[in-house]
Amino acid sequence: SNLTDFIRLALQLKRQARLRREFIYRRSIEARDTESQRKKDLLRSALKEGKRLPKEIQEEALKLNEELDWSDDGGEGVATAEDNEYLWAGSEDPRVVITTSRSPSSRLKEFAKELRFLIPNATKINRGNYQNKDLLEACLAKQITDLVIVNETRGVPDTLTISHLPFGPTAVFTLYNVRARHEMEKLGRGSGAKMPQAYPQHAFHGMNTKLGLRVQSILKHLFPVPKDDSKRVVTWYEEDDVISFRHHTYKYVDKVLQMTEHGPAFDMRLYKIWRGPLHEEAAADVEWVYRPYMSTTYKRRFLSE
Repeated sequence: SNLTDFIRLALQLKRQARLRREFIYRRSIEARDTESQRKKDLLRSALKEGKRLPKEIQEEALKLNEELDWSDDGGEGVATAEDNEYLWAGSEDPRVVITTSRSPSSRLKEFAKELRFLIPNATKINRGNYQNKDLLEACLAKQITDLVIVNETRGVPDTLTISHLPFGPTAVFTLYNVRARHEMEKLGRGSGAKMPQAYPQHAFHGMNTKLGLRVQSILKHLFPVPKDDSKRVVTWYEEDDVISFRHHTYKYVDKVLQMTEHGPAFDMRLYKIWRGPLHEEAAADVEWVYRPYMSTTYKRRFLSE
């Protein structure tokens, strides 16, 4: 039986490695086609406006001009590698594993536990001494769709990492102002308040740029598709690139809306996104990273316009 399980696991990991190679290949082809289309657009614009050809396309202008005869305008809505990352989203419920950094404090363990109750179908596991690669391999073997890791500094939760499996993306957020349920008024221990179990609706505010929509996609796909009449709502309110998370249920009493906050509550700021799972950060393509010391970064907004 042990030998059979070992062979099954080895075949599964081999299949996942093959799928990963195919995904990387498709992404490289997409990047090549995108660059080619960009150069064609430059040529088309120069010819239309009667301007001098940009230096970067002068040597291949004749070849590009021949290809223009067979090219259509536009290209919006074409499927990309990003679409393929969430190919089966909505057709089946996500399976999420939540864990912490090694040697977590009691507060971090409590926060991870509350995230486990916040996200339907999530499972919390103890980190132990496992490396990130070991965690990823275990998750892949169990067909887990997302790995969530919370880290801390001196007992204060300060980092949230979400890695979508098996192809990525992975997003890292910095956490601020974390308030666990037991730290909130009327929700503390002994209050008898229970966490709602219904699949939640999502309310997004801001995040209307391409990067903002990417963040929306990463966050909402942690949760299964809710019913239309669900009275449970999770809110992601973005302002000045800071995302405030709140969790409520609502009901109408004599046609008056009443909302109840359930926690946890926290603010977060996007730090980095790369195309790939957690353990491939060094080799993966970085989609975006926050660089606070770049000129004008402090007054620019990236998630909304």
